[in-house]
Amino acid sequence: MISRRTLLALPIAAACSSGRRAGFHGYAFTANEEGRAVAAVDLEALAVARHIPLDAAPVQVLALRSHPLVFALTAETGSVHEIHVDRLRYSRKIAVAQTAVTMRMADNERALYVLAKEPRSLVRIALDSWTEDWRVSLPDDPVDFELAPGGKFAGISAAGSVRLVDLASGHVSDPLAGADSKLGGDFGAVMFRKDGRMLIAADRGERRLSLYDVAAARLVTHLPLAVRPDHLCVNHDGGQLFVTGEGMDAVVIVYPYQSQVGETVLAGHAPGPMGVSASFLFLASPQFGDVSILNISNRKVIGAVTVGSDPGCIAITPDDQFALVLNRKSGDVAVIRVGGVTETERARRFKMASLLTVIPVGSRPVSAAFRGV
Repeated sequence: MISRRTLLALPIAAACSSGRRAGFHGYAFTANEEGRAVAAVDLEALAVARHIPLDAAPVQVLALRSHPLVFALTAETGSVHEIHVDRLRYSRKIAVAQTAVTMRMADNERALYVLAKEPRSLVRIALDSWTEDWRVSLPDDPVDFELAPGGKFAGISAAGSVRLVDLASGHVSDPLAGADSKLGGDFGAVMFRKDGRMLIAADRGERRLSLYDVAAARLVTHLPLAVRPDHLCVNHDGGQLFVTGEGMDAVVIVYPYQSQVGETVLAGHAPGPMGVSASFLFLASPQFGDVSILNISNRKVIGAVTVGSDPGCIAITPDDQFALVLNRKSGDVAVIRVGGVTETERARRFKMASLLTVIPVGSRPVSAAFRGV
């Protein structure tokens, strides 16, 4: 008897690089947490160009579009490290807290916001002067945050609350209605709808998404889900939100502008982190070492590819040609050729040459960012 996993894997063919060049002219920078370094992967050579050592463990990397700079967050030291892309070297750092959680780039790329855990605060770093120029204290231990398009607000989750922060005045709202710790919430990721008018919070305790009107700071609705909302991923136009987590071997598709759940699609085995291209959703199954590929237009899983041990973050290159899967346990990056994922609907046959190569990058890669050169 052929297992479901084997059946899904049949259409996949692995193609080694054999000197073949990738199309993106630039680098993928990976934060190697246990290696205490950032690896710069040349996406034309499909090889590591340089390992850039840091003095602590990086957990996140972000890249500027306007300048050849990459920033790495070392959460255990509450510091942001600056890396020059043209020299592939660490240049300087700034410490804003004892410990931090995550960071976000302002839309205008003039500032970087850091969510600090100790002390509990949201901090802004002015990139032109490389100084902390704004800070607001938070009443709860933060879990996640996101910046609204246009930069007027930040949405911040804690275990039992969701709040809005006015970035001009520094005012921190009371817990939004329906997001009070007395109700037993266990909030995780937060994100804004693409128009900035709605804040979406993942309530893991209640297995639902809570949607809030930003202007009125009030609850619009709760959307019950078939899975715990551990991972969120939105498509390019913001019209579809994909949710995975404990509960089902499935992905839940939500329509943020209609404030409704669309459908639940069986996909992969215990799917977790996701990445989305223009046409496909890539779902990592950390326990099984593979990535399932969902055709967004017809909601069908068209294949699965074995990528490595404990796949986590999936990042799509800016030219939409490659999906990079960061394998935390095996310490490498699997490169899936998005252009090789095709489906012949009429014949119901697949043409795939998805797995281009696997690149060793260092111990426990957990985040990736791209920068052209």
